[in-house]
Amino acid sequence: MNLYSVLATATAAADSAAMEAQMNQAQLVSLGISVVAMIVVFYFFILRPQKKKDKESKELRDGLQIGDEVTTIGGITGIIVRINRNPENSREDTAVIETGGDRSKIRVKLWAISENATVHDAVEETPKKK
Repeated sequence: MNLYSVLATATAAADSAAMEAQMNQAQLVSLGISVVAMIVVFYFFILRPQKKKDKESKELRDGLQIGDEVTTIGGITGIIVRINRNPENSREDTAVIETGGDRSKIRVKLWAISENATVHDAVEETPKKK
């Protein structure tokens, strides 16, 4: 064989290996960008709205008072007559609601209350002028 053909073959093989390595690296970068984009989309469209919803439902449960007209996730409506809070486990908090004209009472978990129809006026503290 000719020395030039051997060198040309070796150079072509080296160039081919270098191009293949660059293509593999480009594919890895593209895959990494795709994964990061999917994580960002997952956060903004799934996790963030769910956290916001959880925060709103916690505020609803914490703001319940005796006399509030509430609706449960099962569609039962009534007026709260008693609230039992468990400081160790908030999943065990219960409320007794009075439903219907015959004043029947039902005990429900606070996490099962989905809506509070009673509007409370916000108490605003005004600084006293002396």
